[in-house]
Amino acid sequence: MRAPIAVALDAPDLETLARWSFETSPYVSTLKVGLEVFCRDGAEAVMAARDGALRAGAPDTRIFLDLKLHDIPATVAGAARAVHALAPDFLTVHAAGGAEMISAAANALPDTRITAVTVLTSLDDSVLEAIGMRGPSMDAAVRLAVLAVGAGARAIVCSPLEVSAIRAAVPADITLITPGVRPAGAGVQDQKRVATPESALASGADLLVIGRPITGAQDPGAVARGLRDSLLETT
Repeated sequence: MRAPIAVALDAPDLETLARWSFETSPYVSTLKVGLEVFCRDGAEAVMAARDGALRAGAPDTRIFLDLKLHDIPATVAGAARAVHALAPDFLTVHAAGGAEMISAAANALPDTRITAVTVLTSLDDSVLEAIGMRGPSMDAAVRLAVLAVGAGARAIVCSPLEVSAIRAAVPADITLITPGVRPAGAGVQDQKRVATPESALASGADLLVIGRPITGAQDPGAVARGLRDSLLETT
């Protein structure tokens, strides 16, 4: 059994990305290819992630394409269609782009879970005030999540601190994805609204995004296996 973890493959090159995929995919459900890697390597990044999982005997590992699209509806629809051949299981857009933009992405890529990002976990209430977004972050995240689901999003990205409130506000079949997850003792780096894997799942998260605590380890596979075992013991 694998853990509901999306490993963030923020690798410096394709060889490293494929190695991390190979080492971690036997223990996690999902591999995340983010904006930096996709801008550098394009479709090859997704293919390298899939190839690593295939070689590890985990061909059903899901692909989370985290591009956080945010533009006018026609442009976002075109971008979504452009990655159709990659068949990502999840594709992120910013919920702040509005209902029409989210609907455009959902209509362009109906077989993919369009995943709306609410409030980035690097932001806190003071930053929201500075950029003119009505807060606090809890209220903003719930408001954006409800809007996004109404527009056709089938998954939501939110911090672990907001997942319980969003779980209560959206249908049960909506996948809640939480970045800002840090195992006990791990550094928070540039994240501001964080929680442990166990507390995030207990609050209602379905999928945990974990990057540097796994990929920054000397043996990423061993860390992924340890997290998997720890989560299975508590669920």
